[in-house]
Amino acid sequence: MTNLILNEALSLPESAFDISEHLGFSDKEAAKWAWYELAGSVLSHYLVDREARLDALLKWFYQDLGFCARESYFSTEAADLASCITTRQGNSTTLATVLMLLGKQLDLVLQPLLLPGTTVLSCRIDDNVRYIDPLTGQPLTRHQLHVLVRGELGNGAPFKPRYLKPASLKRLLSRMLHELKAGAILASQFESAMECCNLLLQWHEDDLNLNRERAFIAQQLGCISVAAADLRHFVDNSPHDPVTELVKLQLKELNDEVEVYH
Repeated sequence: MTNLILNEALSLPESAFDISEHLGFSDKEAAKWAWYELAGSVLSHYLVDREARLDALLKWFYQDLGFCARESYFSTEAADLASCITTRQGNSTTLATVLMLLGKQLDLVLQPLLLPGTTVLSCRIDDNVRYIDPLTGQPLTRHQLHVLVRGELGNGAPFKPRYLKPASLKRLLSRMLHELKAGAILASQFESAMECCNLLLQWHEDDLNLNRERAFIAQQLGCISVAAADLRHFVDNSPHDPVTELVKLQLKELNDEVEVYH
């Protein structure tokens, strides 16, 4: 089932719905019907002028439909695209994705930018580029984008050109999975968090930090040998990482636990 989800051609919102149902977070059919209703309703805002069309979309999305940030911002519900569409509440990534998909229905190209810690949208109309906060629909300046980065990484953090590079569908879905994983860990839903790691490692098998995270999750589930194998993989492939010595200590403790179980 895991391989099936990621080997099929990726598309939105279908792939996100499949992942959500696979993880046990949402009902795919209910989300699909909610999406069809939105996708049909948005067409009434197809104005000739593209700037006016974008403004009409934003007003409809935030004021008329009431899409907004979920109060439990770091929850699985906020990070789940299906839940965002059915409840009209989400985090920056899910709200940005819904708005991007609705914009596509109106022939507006809204592109997700994956800043550290948050997702924003950009829209180019002729020579004018607009940056949009998906939590509120309000415009953002380049300076405000940098402020968001500094808020996440520290005051000395530079604003890198790659932050303005639109995310591919695979990168966007990967961010959703990371946020679903974080929400599942917060809620002690470790089986779902483990499956998020497994999905991510299919796409990013060289990301050794995912092995460290999966080791932590496996330990919470009592899968000590699995946790030890992931930590050993990290140590073997990251000899110069600053945290490797700490991971070696974790590994020793886990190996001691394994011996006790035997």
